[in-house]
Formats: sequence, structure tokens, C-alpha cells
Amino acid sequence: MILIKNAMIKTMAGKDIPNGCILIEGDKIKKIGENLTTPAGAHVIDATGRLTTPGLIDGHSHVGLFGEACGWEGDDGNEMTDPITPHMRAIDSINPMDEGFKTAVTGGVTVIGTGPGSGNAIGGTFTCIKLHGNRVDDMILRDNFAMKIAFGENPKWVYGQHQKKSPSTRMATAALIRETLFKAQRYSDELLEYEKSTKKDKKKPPFEMKMEALLPVMRRKIPLKAHAHRTDDIFTALRIAREFNLDITLEHCTEGHLIVDALVQENKFIFIGPSFGSKSKLELLHMSFDTAKILSDAGLKIAIITDAPVIPQQNLAMCAGFAVKAGMNEDKAWEAITVTPAKAMGVFHRVGSLEKGKDADIAIFNGNPLFEIGCTAAYTIINGKIVHDAG
Repeated sequence: MILIKNAMIKTMAGKDIPNGCILIEGDKIKKIGENLTTPAGAHVIDATGRLTTPGLIDGHSHVGLFGEACGWEGDDGNEMTDPITPHMRAIDSINPMDEGFKTAVTGGVTVIGTGPGSGNAIGGTFTCIKLHGNRVDDMILRDNFAMKIAFGENPKWVYGQHQKKSPSTRMATAALIRETLFKAQRYSDELLEYEKSTKKDKKKPPFEMKMEALLPVMRRKIPLKAHAHRTDDIFTALRIAREFNLDITLEHCTEGHLIVDALVQENKFIFIGPSFGSKSKLELLHMSFDTAKILSDAGLKIAIITDAPVIPQQNLAMCAGFAVKAGMNEDKAWEAITVTPAKAMGVFHRVGSLEKGKDADIAIFNGNPLFEIGCTAAYTIINGKIVHDAG
């Protein structure tokens, strides 16, 4: 048992508790409130004057797939031999021993959605994991929660520029995705017809690995996770999703502030970032921390991301802080790194807020990381275990 006492608790589930306690039993929050009795034998953390929040959540990362000491051997995030690879699964590339896991928890980050990069038009599935453990199978919060697709410069650069093959244009990227989805829809329909038949008068469709991987997408069990920076790429992603009646989330959405009214009509989850760093390619020309503020003010469901290791994972709170500096409401910024990504990944019933019965994923900060550059976690707790202790 662990008792956190005298904490300034930001529950993300209603009112803050200025001087509160959290009792952890096993891997869950057993009680939260004021003046809790210390159980016999409990390990006590005195959090006097320290901000205590849910463990921070990044819904778009590549930690574990792109290593901290990367180079060729540490790069396992893009299978750049085929632009269509929906059968790739993040779980098979994640290396929990990578340094990125150890440093992430120093910033209070406890959960990430990690998966393939944007080299391919269809890249494979993302998985939602806890940031503690040495066997990825035991770290999974929700596997295969989204299917990565990508528009814009990256697939063009990988295939058109370097391999001199398709896709070399935005048209070709869209066409390849659309062609694959048509095939997946037919595969899904034929399987459903077979399953509904007596199975004597129907032959089961031949197994196709890529099409099997897309079945959860076609049946709206998981969304497409669409890498799109420019406005035209954002609209292409939305157009294709609408054509096939698919769920979709918008990733990066760098020029989203230029098309606010259209995005309000679409009302999709939007993962904003990485917004810190150089404008390394043309489609980042309008990159700004204003984007999160403008879209949040419009009532859209915004999550802030690092795209780690583009921005080191432990700096997630700093990214939210820069958005606040640009005018974003502070409470909305906290939601963008806790509640909203948890909801978008379908794991809010377990993480994203401090409530009785939820997973004991907790960050105790030395200050307010949204306002103090370099503010780190004094303690980070995952599944009821102290995984980072800076005292």
C-alpha cells in the first residue's frame, strides 16, 4: 500500500483537491480525498506543496520503435520496402529496454500510443502501452488501437524521391490507400457473407494477411490514424474516411488553424504536434503553438503530442506549457496530455484521471511543469509501483 498525503491534487475528474491524499492498493487507486487515515504498513509519500496529477499520456509517439541511439540498427519504425503494410504491428518492434522508457518517466509520462512512422501510405497498427516493464506483452494497455496512414511529403520522399517508384505524388498516395481500402471492404463483405451462410454453399475467401489486418478498420472497431500536416492532406484524409464510412483521427494537423470551421464540422480527435523545433520541411511552414490554442478555443478535442523521439518523450508537459504560453487555457492543456489522449485511444476507463478504481498511474511534480522549464517529476508511479523516485 502507498499513501500520498498533503498533495495539491489535479484529479482531471472534477474539482482539484488543494491538500489531499491518494491511497493506492495493489495497482489501483483505492481512495482519494482529504485527511485519509494511514493504513498500517503503508509506504507514505509526503507531497507537501507538490502538484500531483494523473500520469501524463502521449497519444502519438514512436518510443521503442526508434531508439534513442538510433542509426540503422535502432530504426524499426518504418518497413520501407512496400508503401502498403497494414499487417505491421508496433508490438513486434518495441524495445522496452530502450533509454527512452527510462527518461520518459522522469517527466511524469506513464502511457503512450506508439507505432509505425509515416514512411508508408499505410504503415501498420499503433499500440497503447505503460512505460514500465521489460516485456512488452505485459505493458500493453490496448493493442492495435489505430491503423497508421500517411499523406504528404514523407511517402513521396521515401518512394518517389529515393526509390523512384510509386507513390511519387499526393495523388498516388491517396490512390494506393483507396485501392487497398476497396480490397479490404470486399474482403470484409465476402467474409461476412460466408459467416452468414450455411457454409455449405459458400467457399471461405482465401486468407490475406494485409486484408485481415484492415478488418477492424473496415468494421469501425479502430480508427485510421492519419498523418497529415497540410490543409490539402487533411482534407484528403477526411475525404477517404468519408468514402468508406471509417473512423479517423488527425495526426499533427499543423495547418489546422487555417481550416477551423471545417474541422469543427468534422469533430474528430486531433493530435497536435510536434510544435517545437525547426521547420525542417515545406509542409511545416505554418507550424506554431497557436494551433492547439485556436483549435481548443473552437471546442475541438485536442491532444498534444511529442512525436517522440522528435521531441524527447519526457518533455510532453513542456509542449503543453508552450501551448499555454501561446494562449491555450491551462485546464484544456492539462486535458490535452491526460484525458483527451486517453479517450482517443479508448483507455479512459483506466487512465487519464485520478479516480477511485482507476489504475494507479500518478505523477508528483516538483513544480508546475506547464510553467517551469526543466520541471521534472519527483515521483512517477505506474500500476501502483514507484518507477521513478527523485525524492
